[in-house]
Amino acid sequence: MDKTQIILSGTWVSLMLIYLLGDVLRIFSGDYKTGEMGKIQFTQGMWLGISVLMLLPILMVFLSLVLDQPVNRWANIIVAVFFFLFNLVGLPTYPSAYDKFLLAVSLVFNGLTVWYAWRWV
Repeated sequence: MDKTQIILSGTWVSLMLIYLLGDVLRIFSGDYKTGEMGKIQFTQGMWLGISVLMLLPILMVFLSLVLDQPVNRWANIIVAVFFFLFNLVGLPTYPSAYDKFLLAVSLVFNGLTVWYAWRWV
């Protein structure tokens, strides 16, 4: 197994832990009301979409370890750039300082993922 595969898998694990920490803090701080985000009442379809979205980084942990180098490299770059842009757009919508901080840290991990994947030859 290539060292870069392990590093890339580690960046995805770190990203998921950051997301999880943000969710836990949001619940404990009272920023989260059951079934709502802001004034939006979530439907089952929306929850399904969110679960698919959040499954991507979890799958990338595994795929970073098993895919062949050319496919692995581009999968990491594409998914990391997607999450970078997704979180960058969403960053202003979070009112809490801890959320903004954790999203900024997640942007760094997305950048590291792209950097390691891009340099992988």
